[in-house]
Amino acid sequence: MNWVYLFIAIFAEVIATSALKPANGFTQLWPSVLVILGYGISFFFLSLAIKSIPIAIAYSVWCGVGVALVSLIAWQLFGQSLSVTELFGITLICAGVVVLNVFSKVTN
Repeated sequence: MNWVYLFIAIFAEVIATSALKPANGFTQLWPSVLVILGYGISFFFLSLAIKSIPIAIAYSVWCGVGVALVSLIAWQLFGQSLSVTELFGITLICAGVVVLNVFSKVTN
């Protein structure tokens, strides 16, 4: 169940981060509400996930998956370009998350 909590945290963080641009410096009400609620929900579920998932693992997955998804959303929704080097960087982040998860000896 704690991996479910982690993926809820990631989903909420991605929504919150994606709403930052439309919030326009917190001058737009509904996107600002999404930012605040999204980050609140994200941190709440992240705190539940780290009860049994080592924090180094949970945080690396949360960050890595979040970076990759937000980059794709920015590309699709906001027309931001993704160069080959940026895609390579995202690939390295994802590879780092995999390496941490596969080879980590971290325990609670």
